[in-house]
Amino acid sequence: MILSFIFFLILFLGGIWLMAFAQTAEDFQAIIFVGGLLITMLSLAFVMRERGTATRRSRNWSGTPTD
Repeated sequence: MILSFIFFLILFLGGIWLMAFAQTAEDFQAIIFVGGLLITMLSLAFVMRERGTATRRSRNWSGTPTD
């Protein structure tokens, strides 16, 4: 759990850094910005696919109890 969070955080902040770096780059600004955007979206998709819920529902998506 902690390792996946660290991985997400590195991807997320790295993507934001790339988008900011694209503003100061001399060449290939659009490619760098789109790359940063894709990395940020990948990191969010990585977090959204993680299992678990914080709502303590009696049934989750797979139909089995969460606890």
